[in-house]
Amino acid sequence: MYAVTDPTTGEVAELYPTASDAEVEAAVTAAHAATAWGRTSTVTERSTLLRRLGDLHTEHQAELAASIVREMGKPLAEAEGEVGFCADIYHYYADHAEKFLADEPLDVTSGPGTAVIRRSPLGVLLGIMPWNFPAYQVARFAAPNLAIGNTIVLKHAPQCPATAALLERLFTKAGFPEGAYVNVYATNEQIAEVIADPRVQGVSLTGSERAGSAVAEIAGRHLKKVVLELGGSDPFLVLSTDDLDAVVDSAVAARLDNTGQACNAAKRFVVVQDLYDAFVEKFTARLLAGATGAPLSSAAAAENLGRQVDAAVAEGATLHTEGERHGAYFPAGVLTGLTTDHTAARQELFGPVAMVFPASDEDDALRIANDTPYGLGSYLFTTDPAQAERVADRIEAGMVFVNGVGAEGAELPFGGIKRSGFGRELGRPGTEEFVNKKLIRTVAR
Repeated sequence: MYAVTDPTTGEVAELYPTASDAEVEAAVTAAHAATAWGRTSTVTERSTLLRRLGDLHTEHQAELAASIVREMGKPLAEAEGEVGFCADIYHYYADHAEKFLADEPLDVTSGPGTAVIRRSPLGVLLGIMPWNFPAYQVARFAAPNLAIGNTIVLKHAPQCPATAALLERLFTKAGFPEGAYVNVYATNEQIAEVIADPRVQGVSLTGSERAGSAVAEIAGRHLKKVVLELGGSDPFLVLSTDDLDAVVDSAVAARLDNTGQACNAAKRFVVVQDLYDAFVEKFTARLLAGATGAPLSSAAAAENLGRQVDAAVAEGATLHTEGERHGAYFPAGVLTGLTTDHTAARQELFGPVAMVFPASDEDDALRIANDTPYGLGSYLFTTDPAQAERVADRIEAGMVFVNGVGAEGAELPFGGIKRSGFGRELGRPGTEEFVNKKLIRTVAR
C-alpha cells in the first residue's frame, strides 16, 4: 500500500510495509504517554524545539526536496521552496507561541473577582495528510499543535512514505520526546479505529471531499473535533487592469503552481467581457509556454483529469492545448466556451488545465465565482480600490487575495467554507482549533 512510485517512469522504487494492528496501537500508546510532556513542559521549551526543527528543515532541504520530487513529481525548485516555507512555519510558531498561548484576562461584570482564559493542550491528535505538499501540510498542522503541547499521530499519503519517514527523523533529531510525533503507515480501516480511540482527542485531514466526509462521519460518532481542508476550484476574477500582461503572468503562476495540483490554485478564470478576448489569447499562449514539463503525481491522476477534460469538450467546450498525454504527463491547456451549466464548472480540475468564463459585469463575475460547491480561496484583480473592497466582501470563500498571487504566509490563516471544509490552519487561528480554552474564575482570594 505504501510505495514510492516514480511518476516520470511509473516504476516502483521502494516499498514500505503497512503497519500491523500492534504497531498502530503502539503509536497511539506512545503519543498518549507523551501527553505528560505536553502538559508539563513550558511554551518556551516547546518553542525551542520548534526552532530547532525549522533549522533542521533548512539543513536537510536538499534531501527533503529530492524525496518530494521522486515521490510526486514536483519541480525541484518548487520542492525546495516548499521545504523553505516549512522552516518559516516552525520558526513563526517558535517566535509567537508564548504570545498566542498566554493567559487572556477577562473583564468581569457579573460580580467580584477575576477571570482568565488559559489555553492548554487537548492531548493526542491524528493528522491525515495528502501527497501534493508532503512537508508543508505536516508543518502547518504539527507546528501550532506541538507549540500547544498536543502530541501527534501522523498518517501520510501512501505515495509519500519516504518523506514521511524522513520527517519523523527530523522531529526526533530536533529533540521532541518519544511519542510527541509518531509516523504510522496505517490502512483506512486502522485509521477508523484510531479516530474511535478515546485517547485521541481530534483529527485534522487535508485531502479529498470523499475522505473528509468519511473521517468527519467517524469523528462525529465519537464526538471528536475535526479540521478539514478539502478541495477547491478557486476563482480568479479580472475586473479591470492597466497592465493586462502582468495580470496574465499572475494568472499563469496561479494555475501552474505544483503543476496545477494545489487545492488553492486558481482554476476558474472569470474575465469581464471587454478584456476577455485579449486575456484568453495572452493567457493561452503563456500558459502553454510556461508549463513546467513535470508529470502529475501519477498516471491515475492524469487519467482522471483526462476524463474531466474530455467530458467538458463533449459538452461543447473548446480545449486549447499542445502536446500529447502519456503516463503521468498531461499537457497544459485552456478550456473556453464554458458556462456554469457545464459539469466541469462545478468540479475541481487537479492539473495544468484552466477554465475561462466571460462575465458581462461585476455582478455577473460574482455570480460565476460563487456558483460552485467549493469555497477555499479566490483571487481578485481590479484597479478600483472601492470595487476591490466591495467584491472581496461578496466572494464566498475562506480567503481572498487582491491584486496578487503567491501571497500566503505562516502568519496568515488558511482554510475554506462550503465543501472545501472548515477550520483554520496557520497564523494565530492555527493555535485555536485544538486547544482547551479553560476558564479560571476566581471570586475571592
